[in-house]
Amino acid sequence: MSLGLIGRKIGMMRIFTDAGVSIPVTVVDVSSNRVAQLKTLEQDGYTAVQLAYGSKRASRVVKAQAGHFAAASIEAASSLVEFRVDTVKLAELQVGAAVSAEIFAPGQKVDVSGVTQGKGFSGAIKRHHFSSQRASHGNSISHNAPGSIGMAQDPGRVFPGKRMAGQLGNVNRTTQNLEVVRVDAERGLLLIKGAVPGSKGGQLLVKPAVKAKA
Repeated sequence: MSLGLIGRKIGMMRIFTDAGVSIPVTVVDVSSNRVAQLKTLEQDGYTAVQLAYGSKRASRVVKAQAGHFAAASIEAASSLVEFRVDTVKLAELQVGAAVSAEIFAPGQKVDVSGVTQGKGFSGAIKRHHFSSQRASHGNSISHNAPGSIGMAQDPGRVFPGKRMAGQLGNVNRTTQNLEVVRVDAERGLLLIKGAVPGSKGGQLLVKPAVKAKA
């Protein structure tokens, strides 16, 4: 139960420490996060903060969403995400208020969620990291073959869940315990050490790590 931010993946770069050590970081734009709704225990049965991110043309906003944004006196957003919080944190927030990148601090551990890059229909070797055969002379075109998949006459079928070729990527994934290296509150940027799921321009959710050591 902690507040996070909605962001957009800008890309990767590297920064240098005072000792000259190169650190690969992912730049995440978390600007324009604003509170769209506060959900209370009395009215909704649970406590949560609904954040809005991005912008959307008025012609693309349906009437129900337009009324929702108008009630909060905020610009129409492209994304709405809820974060479960406790009553103490809920009391600190107001509808329509902006949420800054400064809720995170350098050195803090975070979990970053996003949709991974889609790889399309892929073979079993690439999809499940199987070991291929030797691609030497005489092995024809079977060096990347997945091998046998079935049984003998008994039971004579392929069991459900058999790892075979199929769709790879384009799924929700979370990378845990990444470190926030730098917070640029003025430009609304987070510099997070390492890689995060998704392509450039993809939407991300940045939340405090659930498995961070105290």
